[in-house]
Amino acid sequence: MKSFSFAALLFLFWISLSGYFEPLLLGLGLASVALTVFLSKRMNVIDCESYPLHLSSKFPNFFVYLFREIIKANIDVVACILGWRGASISPQLVKIPQLQKTDLGTVIYANTITLTPGTVSIELSEKTITIHALTKEAADELATGSMSNEISKRIFEK
Repeated sequence: MKSFSFAALLFLFWISLSGYFEPLLLGLGLASVALTVFLSKRMNVIDCESYPLHLSSKFPNFFVYLFREIIKANIDVVACILGWRGASISPQLVKIPQLQKTDLGTVIYANTITLTPGTVSIELSEKTITIHALTKEAADELATGSMSNEISKRIFEK
């Protein structure tokens, strides 16, 4: 079932990117999708973590949270650049605890940190994530673990 849904999504993605509906090109697209699915099955890479279809219904709620965090971080970066409210740039390199229980959760957490302006995930280990933050306040906020808790709550809890 995962292979079929993977193939269907790949083919829809291919059609949306190409925009061609001629029989020859549709056939070639279908052949490339079939080859991709065949190779993916042979390599045994289609599993719950590489293809998290079971989490699809939870992503819209997470994207709303992520969008809010990106807006807040943008405002903080602009405040630092323009010197509003006494904000100043004070680069920080900190290690924060990695609290996610799965590899997928860890990757989502590290990518969420990188997507928010003013912070970048630099190194990932089993117990910590090394972060470069533009300000001490941003580093302190990440150290509280609230973003990690929100990811766990919004994506992985039932």
